[in-house]
Amino acid sequence: MATDFAVALRRFLTSYLAGLRGCSPSTIASYSDTFKLLIAWFRDERSVPPGRLALDHIDAGAVTAFLSHLQEDRRNSVSTRNQRLAAISSFCTWMQTEDPARMACWQDIIAIPVKKQDRPAVRHLTVDQARLLLAQPDRSTRQGRRDATLLATLYDTGARVSELADLVVRDIRLQRPAMASLTGKGRKTRHVPLDGDTVTLLAAYLKEHQLDEPGRDDHPVFYGQHRARLSRGGIAWIIRKYQSQTPDPLLAGASISPHILRHSKAMHLYEAGVPLPYIRDILGHAGLSTTEIYARASTEAKRKALEAAYQGIVTSDLPEWNQDAGLLDWLTNR
Repeated sequence: MATDFAVALRRFLTSYLAGLRGCSPSTIASYSDTFKLLIAWFRDERSVPPGRLALDHIDAGAVTAFLSHLQEDRRNSVSTRNQRLAAISSFCTWMQTEDPARMACWQDIIAIPVKKQDRPAVRHLTVDQARLLLAQPDRSTRQGRRDATLLATLYDTGARVSELADLVVRDIRLQRPAMASLTGKGRKTRHVPLDGDTVTLLAAYLKEHQLDEPGRDDHPVFYGQHRARLSRGGIAWIIRKYQSQTPDPLLAGASISPHILRHSKAMHLYEAGVPLPYIRDILGHAGLSTTEIYARASTEAKRKALEAAYQGIVTSDLPEWNQDAGLLDWLTNR
């Protein structure tokens, strides 16, 4: 017989998250991962088997201990720890109306504070590094052409890896104005313009794979074996594969994720003078404050702004020391 926790968790993930809130499959999967870890922690640390885990076992003390386990034993980052806490807090917020008799317990868990973390620097590739990475696939092979198109599309659109994985043929428009329709967080869709070179690669790729034929509108754009869409892990593997092949030792030895290509695109747009509101719309940020990290992080843009501000005020032209009469008088009289 299912425990009250098992029943509540199933309803939370299905009826509430998927039904009422309309969360995406990736969001639900992230929440599920949190509870898988929590269930395993109760089994291993509290000797409570999954089949006997009940709502009474879950309190602020247990959740706090679980969060410490994530950081100390699993070596999770503060960001990951806070994400796990957010998933549990969401469950507890929902449980307040489902189990009002234990409302104080749920509120104690909701009150567990997130950990502050230093704001990390925005990691990104230089323009030359991005160009070098995108040039690595061997375009004389079928797989190389696929990978070249995938990397170009990921960079050009600034897409999240999940957005690229979910891309289907109907989301690509190659006629002018060429664009890709990306569905991001909260199931919000945005239209991102495509560069001419990316359009050329996509047109050739779709034709080669017969994806431009009728009836293929809902077929994944990028797929692997058995024509199944590439997973996020598969896309990350492709990036690491070509990164390791680059002749740039800094690039080859760096830790690169698909999100770094997204950061790189945003930084390159900002340093090229594209206004932040446009970058926000391309990336699909909810507010401009999120996009402002690229303005804070761009050393090159700051240098250019300072040069423009001081132009004509500070000069570097100095006379030869032996032609400076004032300096010679001063040296003579010392």
